[in-house]
Amino acid sequence: MDVRFPADAASALTKAGWFPGRRLLPRAEQWADALAGYVSPEGHRHAVFPAAVEAWAEFGGLRVDLEGSGRELARTAFLIDPLAGLYQPRTLGDLGRCLELPLAPLGLERDGQALLVLDALGRVYSLDHTGEWFLGQTVDLALTALIIGTAPERLRFYADAL
Repeated sequence: MDVRFPADAASALTKAGWFPGRRLLPRAEQWADALAGYVSPEGHRHAVFPAAVEAWAEFGGLRVDLEGSGRELARTAFLIDPLAGLYQPRTLGDLGRCLELPLAPLGLERDGQALLVLDALGRVYSLDHTGEWFLGQTVDLALTALIIGTAPERLRFYADAL
């Protein structure tokens, strides 16, 4: 049998309402419409792509409340709600240009102290006041990292080296 999540992560996700095969596509499509329809005062728009809609459909609306130490750092509570990033299209567009991929909002961690985003390949990042952090190659890996408390990798850009 293919195990998708470690036991700790599966337990936390299940407690939050996730189950294998969960797919709330109507809600994900509503979020996609709201994000696609939002234009910032400066004219910036959100990117909406299949990897984002799939993540929203499977994990959207989940709130995982955690506390205590993890493997490498404190475990991080998070909420999967893409509308938490509704007013951030410029930020996501700027970082997306650096990564050469469009980004879409995924949710929040640490009660809004960081914005979770994903790229068109399904990789997940966290953006906070200290910088941009890589959480995982997939949504599954990123959520597992938040739940079990593994340290993210800081994104480094050419300009950082100057």
